[in-house]
Amino acid sequence: MSQSDYIKDIARFGLENDREKLLASLNELIEHSKNTKKINFALQLQSILKESLRRQETAGMTKVGSPSHYQQLQDRETDELILEKLTSDYSLDNLVCSDEVRRKLLYFLQEHQSAELLHKYKLPISNKLLLHGPSGCGKTLASYVIAGELNKMMIVVNLGAIVSAKLGETSKNLAKLFRRAATEDCIIFIDEFDSLGKVRDYSQDHGEMKRVVNTLLQLFDYLPQRSIVIAATNQKDMLDDAILRRFDVSIGFDLPNVVQIKELIALTLKGGDFAFDRKNAVPSIVKLAEGLSYFSIQKTLLNAIKRSLFNQNDNTRPLKPKIDTAVWKQLVMDEKAALQAGKVQS
Repeated sequence: MSQSDYIKDIARFGLENDREKLLASLNELIEHSKNTKKINFALQLQSILKESLRRQETAGMTKVGSPSHYQQLQDRETDELILEKLTSDYSLDNLVCSDEVRRKLLYFLQEHQSAELLHKYKLPISNKLLLHGPSGCGKTLASYVIAGELNKMMIVVNLGAIVSAKLGETSKNLAKLFRRAATEDCIIFIDEFDSLGKVRDYSQDHGEMKRVVNTLLQLFDYLPQRSIVIAATNQKDMLDDAILRRFDVSIGFDLPNVVQIKELIALTLKGGDFAFDRKNAVPSIVKLAEGLSYFSIQKTLLNAIKRSLFNQNDNTRPLKPKIDTAVWKQLVMDEKAALQAGKVQS
């Protein structure tokens, strides 16, 4: 079935109020999206489904003035500050990275998975993590991996709503969001963190920037250990030194080398539905792809697969479709040219 077929079934069962078939179709669409590499879409659908089921379970049980009613009011107040809430099925097996990055992630996860042992000896648990490095090198994916491995809900911060032109409003928004995260025992993920925690001298409005950074420092200091903050940035050098010191763990991501590019290709083609038309051409394309991010390389490969399928009609398409390496090579060359042009313009 195609994605549109699943959507038609979901619409039909929803209009017919057939809850059982609706849920079954939604789960099938989630699995279909995962299998077709639409991972973000699958995670969003999965989160919507879980949140809806959770709310249905608690519906009709809330009284005005009760703690749960107060919590619902707080939730509505912070909803606009949240881009999305995600639950993740990602594990470390889904992440291609250097051995150093994997080692640091494993230690971070181990601390939370061994929380009782650390509490027994009154040892603190690392819960403030900074991910830094070039765009497209796995920082966001690493946050999904942490959420999946620890089975925690992840709140993705809506920076556009957090940052306000009103004096002092940005700090208040941050405080509201951290309070909610503390009550829900979840992960706060802040992408482009340099827009909040930048060196105070960078801002023309020194007073407002200082307030935001000071608020972050206080929120970090009083964050419950069961909650986690993950911040990602492409510009670590712009962050205030005091903020940098508050992070328990800092992990730097780099562009992939030849070995990691090969791992990414193997992970992308996992399942064996596709094969290259000329295997001997692959090493030279891998070498050509050096200097691109994981995201860019995977994008060129997926586009090459789609274009290869389009170029084969139903009568000539083999059971195991071939990836046209000439098409992939051209896509990699185009991506590198666009990258170079961007560097020249900047």
